[in-house]
Amino acid sequence: MFGLLPWPERVEVARALRTETVGGLVLLAAAVVALVWANSPWSGTYERVRDFHFGVAALGLDLSVQHWTADGLLTVFFLVAGIELKRELVVGELRTAATAVLPVVAAVCGMGVPAAFYLATTGLAGGSRSGWAVPMATDIAFALAVLAVLSTHLPSALRAFLLTLAVVDDLGAILVIAFFFSSGLNLVALGGALVGLVVFYLLQRFRVGGWWWNVPLGVVIWALMYNGGIHATVAGVAMGLILRTRRDQGEAVSPAERVEHLLRPFSAGVAVPLFALFAAGVGISASALGEVFTRPEPLGVILGLVVGKTVGIFAGTYLAARFTRARLNPDLAWGDVFGLAALAGIGFTVALLIGELAFPDPAAGEHIKAAVLVGSLIAAALAALLLKRRNGVYRRLSEAEDRDEDADGIPDIYQHHS
Repeated sequence: MFGLLPWPERVEVARALRTETVGGLVLLAAAVVALVWANSPWSGTYERVRDFHFGVAALGLDLSVQHWTADGLLTVFFLVAGIELKRELVVGELRTAATAVLPVVAAVCGMGVPAAFYLATTGLAGGSRSGWAVPMATDIAFALAVLAVLSTHLPSALRAFLLTLAVVDDLGAILVIAFFFSSGLNLVALGGALVGLVVFYLLQRFRVGGWWWNVPLGVVIWALMYNGGIHATVAGVAMGLILRTRRDQGEAVSPAERVEHLLRPFSAGVAVPLFALFAAGVGISASALGEVFTRPEPLGVILGLVVGKTVGIFAGTYLAARFTRARLNPDLAWGDVFGLAALAGIGFTVALLIGELAFPDPAAGEHIKAAVLVGSLIAAALAALLLKRRNGVYRRLSEAEDRDEDADGIPDIYQHHS
């Protein structure tokens, strides 16, 4: 996984990361605007805009602006994430077990260990265990934005590891939401959504293309999934995994490539930042900030994000490399993995979403949201310190990968290895 990527694969990863990085910077700006707006004298305006309802009530879709961004726009993000994961599994670096083991095991451990830290903290202090899933999720856009701000020279394979780990992590978080934080399930609607996904698969199987089929069908699947009581973003993940990734003979691009090309800029530059704008607007009081380190629930969230994520991802990667065929590239030190493990402690958007589901009471939710913000900031600062120390190594590796002395447009390292 940490070795030299094939040239076509590296081009795809680099293009995706450039877009996500720009989107992450926009996301950072949107989150700052939300926090400032929600804690300013104009906070009432923010709340009115966030809570404004519109939609079709007869279809169960009379939602607030916040819900439309969380359940609607965020579905586009997870659709793109599903396509990216499908591409990695089918034609990318994750198509073999040896390369898939490291990021998948790291992601699973990076979800389980933070939950264990939360449960241990609240268990010892007699707190509520409802928020065990809050520190499980990694915010991929924020993590990549931090890397962009640091201006490090990470090798493309290491960036691909972070991307894949975060995607698997996000999918795991959505599954947790679907199975543990869903209530009032409507089996008829869920059955209709399943039928819609089967039809979507058959359209792909029999090469029936055209937006006039797929877009209305996708909207119907999304609406049925929402009314079924499961978080609607699951529909985006499912459709992304179903889209055909391999090109037929004579095809310039596959359907998955075409959809990703069209939706990725919208996802990174519009959908996710708007979600952050209406999810990160948390009213942070002095008392809430003062209690995040003394109350068991917010302390469990902070320890899960900062310590649990780092320990879980690093230990999972080490154990996978130690006891399976997966190996760490000898040119990279374990300090690189440790820095990325700390970076994965940036939970933010999905953690805020799970926090709202786990603690619907506003009084308790305020402390949890404050803990998510504080924990993410601590994780970002720790990762910045660790990655800056490795910056010299990253720069030398990057220069070796990009050197093109014959100026033919292809780095010499790929030609020398051919």
